[in-house]
Formats: sequence, structure tokens, C-alpha cells
Amino acid sequence: MKRASIAMAVALLAVTACAAPTTAPSEPVPAATTTADLTSLRVEYGLPECPETDLDAQPVSEGLPQTALPCLGTDQVVNLAGLPKEPTVLNFWAQWCGPCREESLFLAEAWEDSEEVSFIGINYQDPQPDWAIEFAGLVGWTYPHIMDMERTLQTSLKVPGLPITLFVDADGHVVGRHLGGIDSTVQLQDLIDDHLGAS
Repeated sequence: MKRASIAMAVALLAVTACAAPTTAPSEPVPAATTTADLTSLRVEYGLPECPETDLDAQPVSEGLPQTALPCLGTDQVVNLAGLPKEPTVLNFWAQWCGPCREESLFLAEAWEDSEEVSFIGINYQDPQPDWAIEFAGLVGWTYPHIMDMERTLQTSLKVPGLPITLFVDADGHVVGRHLGGIDSTVQLQDLIDDHLGAS
């Protein structure tokens, strides 16, 4: 039933605009802009807070960079280099990105089935965090999401565009990357097994 609900949400989103809006809506739509508004929206859509991180932690070789990025829908600051050392799928996305919408069901299903791997989203170059929270909640991405509105990770993590998925091992090393959209849940599970030896 949960998977059917997620699939229906993805189908509905697929018929909406998949690019950044270029015109204003015909009627004014209030935006959730304050931290309190975004926190309330995050709770409403079932997104968790981000993991606590050591803001002074330094990156390991071939690992995630030291950052001070905001957690989507909270006032937390996250240092990627200080994330818990555990196998992790790191997916870069934006609510306006068509291929991100197309792969959303597969990420949700892999996350739902995952027992040994953490998932973290990077909401990337996305100017509307309220829309991002709503999108993530509707498609079942009920794992933490970190915001990088200014593309600060573009150089350090070699992000050519969206979507891109990185695989980080238990020692904090980036051991694999997949450019472009995920085509199926099985493909993502195979990538997790190949790069992280876990599921």
C-alpha cells in the first residue's frame, strides 16, 4: 500500500512542471520562508532532522568535504566530513529536475528496503525549500536532506548536473558515483551492492 501511494504521488508529480518556474502563478501563493514555517512543513511531510555532525571534522582522503550546509527544514548546520561513518547513498536532487522526479520512486523503494545503508539527499541549487520539502515528502524520501543552494559542492564532489548519486563507504570514502537518473530499484540495489557490499 505504501509503495502504491508513492507511485501515485510520483505519477501526479510527473504531469506537473519539471523545470524551474519562469512565470508567477495567477494567484499569490504564500511561501514558507522562515525556519519555523519550514520546520512545521518538514514535520508535516515526515522528514527527519539531519544527523548531528562534528563541525570541526576534517575530510578523509577521497572523502566528503568539510562543509557548513543547512539541513532542509531545520536550523541545523551539517558538516559532510563529520557525518556518521556508515555506508551511505548520497543523492543530489532538486524539485524542478525532471530526471530527479523520474528516479524518485526507485530511491524511495530502495530506502524502504534498506537495512544496512543510510540515505541522505542533497537538495541542490533549489530556490524554493518549501516546495522541496513537499516534493520529498510526497515521493516518500523520508530520510535527511541537506541544502546546497549555492552549488558549493560542485567542484569538491564533481557535480556536473542533476541527478547524481554518490556511494560513501563506512570509512567515509566516496567509492562510487552514478551520473544521471536511476532507471529502476533493482539497478540502485545492484549499485549499492557493488560499491558498498550492503543492502
